Amino acid sequence: MVLLARVNEPRTLWLLRGYLTLVALAWVVQRFADLPLTSKLVDALVLACSLALAILWQGALRRLMELLGTGRLDVLFGSRRADQLASGSVAVLSEAAGRLSQLRRGGLIVLDLGSDLRPEDFLNPGIALDAQLSVDLLLNLFAQDTPLHDGAVLVKDNRILSAGVILPLSRHQGLNRYGTRHLAALGITERFDRCLCIVVSEETGTLSLARQGRLERPITSSRLQELLSDAVVKSSGKGSAKAAAKASTNPASRLPSVSGRSVAADSPDRHP
Repeated sequence: MVLLARVNEPRTLWLLRGYLTLVALAWVVQRFADLPLTSKLVDALVLACSLALAILWQGALRRLMELLGTGRLDVLFGSRRADQLASGSVAVLSEAAGRLSQLRRGGLIVLDLGSDLRPEDFLNPGIALDAQLSVDLLLNLFAQDTPLHDGAVLVKDNRILSAGVILPLSRHQGLNRYGTRHLAALGITERFDRCLCIVVSEETGTLSLARQGRLERPITSSRLQELLSDAVVKSSGKGSAKAAAKASTNPASRLPSVSGRSVAADSPDRHP
């Protein structure tokens, strides 16, 4: 039940529910029905589905074994401290994105809210930093004369885990109106529901936010802070829109969720 509660990606949850339903059906057939041939067929189907799920979830299963082996049970049961740290990073990310927009510097920031992203989830994991999150450090990482400005920065629990990360691009076709940064933001959020991606266009300075494979743009830095605050509250599984409003600089504003509104992009970014 704990593992089921920690599954937050809808498609994964649907697969798990379907598999459990099939297992329950197999048990009912074996227990109450005197149908030997049908029982064997259902058993074979359950075995085939088990093997298929093991292949599809090999990364998740490996992480589960690592967590159990290292005793990191706080990740399985949830961590209130991690939620508080994520909430504290909202103001820093919003300010940094706003200043990058004013400077017309391209930027790509991935905020991990519980997907537990690992190096193997990226095309290139970049350079490990494990540094305290700050506006000045983000501005330096995305300076055009630095070797890491072309990739993404991975942020979790108020720390910058790595920089120069190359993200997988979106699987959807017909998105040629977007630049490479926007396609990368859509690609990582399509695969992991519990992460957000902030994009700053190098050509126009436009701010965008990607979530669950959908992009909202253009947005202001204050709007970005509202969306990030709302996402942090929702990811924690506790709290309310009122708590999100307290975290925002504008307490009177009502915090809407990411709408998934897609707007035609400006000139595509030249860098990933």
